[in-house]
Amino acid sequence: MAACELTHLARAPIDVELARQQHAGYEQALRDAGYTVERLSASADMPDSVFIEDVAVVFDELAIVTRPGAESRRAEVPAVADALARYRPVRTIHAPGIIDGGDVLSVGRRVFVGRSTRTNAEAIAQMQQTLAPHGYTVCAVTVRGCLHLKSAVTALTDGLVLANPAWIDCAVFDAFDLIEVDASEPMAANALCLADRVIYPTAFPRTAQRIAARGLRLALVNASELAKAEGAVTCCSLIIR
Repeated sequence: MAACELTHLARAPIDVELARQQHAGYEQALRDAGYTVERLSASADMPDSVFIEDVAVVFDELAIVTRPGAESRRAEVPAVADALARYRPVRTIHAPGIIDGGDVLSVGRRVFVGRSTRTNAEAIAQMQQTLAPHGYTVCAVTVRGCLHLKSAVTALTDGLVLANPAWIDCAVFDAFDLIEVDASEPMAANALCLADRVIYPTAFPRTAQRIAARGLRLALVNASELAKAEGAVTCCSLIIR
């Protein structure tokens, strides 16, 4: 993990054993919510592979395997594609397109894709071509000051999003109700919405209060070591329903 990709954060020492414990707590939160956890193997030369979300995007009808924006992560793709093929038809993003799954936010039949340092217009066009026959609309969103779109906004329900307005134009989400993160917690916009609860980091108690005030059930997890690698709670899993 010491060799992980970093874009916006300064490199800081990561306690790998603590990261393992925190990841185990994250897995348990998924199991407590009724999900089955399937682990994939990774080699030592894949320091970012714990952030599996970036390598694929799963929809009801198919899965799209990405071409990650960081070249060092492309070795992760084959194992993820093989695993997903047991559950969904698999489609692929091709060069010169680059895209990270962390830049893709699906809310119902609307798919928002961040234009970031990891995702380009060619990949967004490929996403639109692949998804349009299945009734999805794709909307590009400019991301500023953070790694991925999901660093700036995630969905809490099909009608409610959590966002940091400093990093995106929230007007793109005018069709949704919106909770702004507390100004003292700029990294707080990443939440993992499950069927009956939201997995959320313990690091952002003020924003957590705003979410709970909307009547949503929170499952709090400590992800402090993963955050040092620019990871968050959506990053560490691919949810297949």
